Amino acid sequence: MVTTSSTQGGAVAPPTAVPRPSAAPPARVRLLTTTVPARTAWILRAVSILGPLAAWWALSAAGAVDPAFLPSPAAVWTAGIDMARSGELPSDLLASLGRIGAGFGLAVLISVPVGFAMGTLGWAQPLLEPAIGILRYLPASAFIPLLIIWLGIGEPSKIALLVLGVVFFNTLMTADAVRQVPHRLLEVSATLGAGRWRVATHVVLPHALPGVIDAMRVNAAAAWNFVVVAELVAATSGLGYRITRAQRFLQTDRIFAILVLIGVIGLTIDVALRLLRGRVGRWAR
Repeated sequence: MVTTSSTQGGAVAPPTAVPRPSAAPPARVRLLTTTVPARTAWILRAVSILGPLAAWWALSAAGAVDPAFLPSPAAVWTAGIDMARSGELPSDLLASLGRIGAGFGLAVLISVPVGFAMGTLGWAQPLLEPAIGILRYLPASAFIPLLIIWLGIGEPSKIALLVLGVVFFNTLMTADAVRQVPHRLLEVSATLGAGRWRVATHVVLPHALPGVIDAMRVNAAAAWNFVVVAELVAATSGLGYRITRAQRFLQTDRIFAILVLIGVIGLTIDVALRLLRGRVGRWAR
């Protein structure tokens, strides 16, 4: 669409183009940014869980796999109920949760302040990052013989394994979250007269907190991996210990029941941390 305007002497000025509304982005671009409705999202979540469960049930019902290797969902459910009624499952679950709480909690208490310092203090990153970068590549499970020699076969060595498996990764991920605070926020805060401590506690910490919680969500899964590994070696309780006992007698239904329980607990922890992130960082959505 164009318009014309008159000038002195009757001359007609050249047409002036009228800006047109921008065209809609191509379909291939919209697919990268479009979100699905809430109802569709819940349907997809249900499919992601029920789909593998249906495939598992179909394989066991068809007899395609020997039940000694792949027990049916009904057999796994029965095994879980039996262990719960006998008291084995609750006691082992409490033992594993206690180790998770102590090891993961201690790792968070160490890694979050250190990572925060690495992200805010200029001297902390070059001093700490090289050593932490090297240590995070050392498999935590390789320290099991040393931890048993140093701390014995009791709870301290198991908790120490959890700390070693989580603390270095959580430290670096926390530092990355802190470094993502926009520099303009720091400049504005300094311009308004805020001191270093006030900027750190009122600007950097609130902005980085959602990223710190995301790092905890990722490393909580690693903590469950390491607690099972720790309980496979020289343990008398815990879900990993129960898996070892079931393996000795080829009780695969019990093994599957324990694995399903670990998955449900892990999902519960992940959802809880996600909800916490949503509450403390609504602006970051």
